[in-house]
Amino acid sequence: MIAIGCDHGGFELKTEIIRHLEHRRLEYKDFGCNSTEAVDYPEYARAVAEAVVSGEADKGILICGTGIGISIAANKIKGIRAAVCTDCFTAEATRLHNDANILAMGGRVVGPGLAVKITDTFLDTEFSNEERHRNRIGKIED
Repeated sequence: MIAIGCDHGGFELKTEIIRHLEHRRLEYKDFGCNSTEAVDYPEYARAVAEAVVSGEADKGILICGTGIGISIAANKIKGIRAAVCTDCFTAEATRLHNDANILAMGGRVVGPGLAVKITDTFLDTEFSNEERHRNRIGKIED
């Protein structure tokens, strides 16, 4: 299951991503927000991050205006490795090398067509599980 959440700056892009998840028949849970009315992104970052850490969700997707603030908030939760991705290369690399468990994007940065491709790359790329990457992740977690 994929946990997804956003603030007001990411609402429209979240709607597009949800449509795409439904098209792919992927199970998801929407943690809000549900409009373009101003909200505080840390609340949604925490909800998605806690769903991932608890095992309720396998991965998460967070969207705010830039992807930066919401990823910073998510990364405060122990066990979360949220990565802001603006292209398919970074989405693939963060899965292969960092075993990122949350994709963060900016609704004011990435258009819907590219966001769908980034999402697919992130969801479909497995962690390389190479020893050097496992060691680096261990150091991050310490």
